[in-house]
Amino acid sequence: MSSHREAPETSKDPVADSTDVYAFVSPDSPKTVTLIANYIPLQGPAGGPNFYEFGDDVLYEIHIDNSGDGRADISYQFRFETHLADPGSFLYNTGPIESLDSANWNSRQVYSVSRLENGRVSVLGAGLACPPCNIGPLSTPHYASLAKAAVHELRGGIHVFAGQRAEGFYVDLGSIFDLATLRPFENLHAQYGLNVFHGPAAGVNATAALNVHSIAIQVPISQLTRHGAGSESSPASVIGVWTTASRQSVRLWDTDNGETLSSGPYRQVSRLGNPLVNEVLIPLGKKDLWNSLPPSDDKQFASYVTNPELAGLLPALYPGVFPNLAALDASHAARADLEAILLTGIPSGIVPGFQNYTGPVLADMLRLNTAIRPTKKPNSLGIIGGDLAGYPNGRRVFDDVVTIELRAIAGATYPLVHKSYVPDAAAKAITDGLTPASVPSGYLSRFPYLGVPYSGFDTPS
Repeated sequence: MSSHREAPETSKDPVADSTDVYAFVSPDSPKTVTLIANYIPLQGPAGGPNFYEFGDDVLYEIHIDNSGDGRADISYQFRFETHLADPGSFLYNTGPIESLDSANWNSRQVYSVSRLENGRVSVLGAGLACPPCNIGPLSTPHYASLAKAAVHELRGGIHVFAGQRAEGFYVDLGSIFDLATLRPFENLHAQYGLNVFHGPAAGVNATAALNVHSIAIQVPISQLTRHGAGSESSPASVIGVWTTASRQSVRLWDTDNGETLSSGPYRQVSRLGNPLVNEVLIPLGKKDLWNSLPPSDDKQFASYVTNPELAGLLPALYPGVFPNLAALDASHAARADLEAILLTGIPSGIVPGFQNYTGPVLADMLRLNTAIRPTKKPNSLGIIGGDLAGYPNGRRVFDDVVTIELRAIAGATYPLVHKSYVPDAAAKAITDGLTPASVPSGYLSRFPYLGVPYSGFDTPS
């Protein structure tokens, strides 16, 4: 998955596990950029009586690099507090929750938002209410309106939301992690004769009925870019984006009060920029290390991007299907196309009329050219689908990043840097068989864009 359970330690710490990060020019407010960081993966909607919530002891941050050094120039920090109206009750709510100040709502969260820039912290908002989780039609009637009330407007034209949303990232986990048995091509798999297959089929979205917790902030572009931004060709128009979660270095269990106490400086325990990097490219023995470092230190991991393990596995798993990829992998040629897509941004002159290059520093960040306006007819395949407003130019909530990155790893993007290379036909067709229509909740046309979370009572089958 994009970053769900992607490293040994974060898989044990879901409230600090960053699952997805998105960055895009807001389609309904094109003078702003929307940044979304998702946490707490694979939420079953019927998760009571202790429904999902952000960690009170976790520092959540969304970082922006506008100078190209792989370090944060601007960070938005989010801290949460949980309040119990009746600590003597086991219930999340004692009746319908019809407003954010409902007396029936027992366990609620509020949060603060701060902007960190040049060592100075500015508090943008405090005591901001999260919506409740979507329990069901009796407990949380009219949920969409309830969640809409949790979109807060801050000074400077900023909007913010933090709370449960429907999982918008679609992926066929069952096939991908079963030796990459992609359902549309399973009849071509090396193990086809040893298993019972039903022939080529559509993908199965493993997250179709699951929720996630989202932190979303919509900020005027002028507050994120440096001087000189405005044209698509200007390097100043490009920002790098990633999200982190940090915990204090000491955690103690107070046996007298039954509480966990935290102290000391914050240490980063989770990080996410481009989807699937730590999940698929970084080896098991280095995933936790990767999660603890800033993007500026990613040079040490560059070989896992430029010589990805999966590029060597695909020809073995699908014999005869990827002969050109097999030859490319056997040559040990560094994949400069993947380095550009994931670690530096794409320089001008490679894709006609496009660039999101941040310079030579190798750093895993979403790179967004903020001068490229949203299209009225978006293509979920982003740049490889001819839509310059989509991934890897930032990432929109509906972008088909699994297919895009599978095709890139399979060699479809290698001709961008080596014109004579001819990709295998399968490299341009490989997919897990899913599209944005595979998300039952759909997406919203306005902030915070991810759909209404599935309810515990009425979860789709």
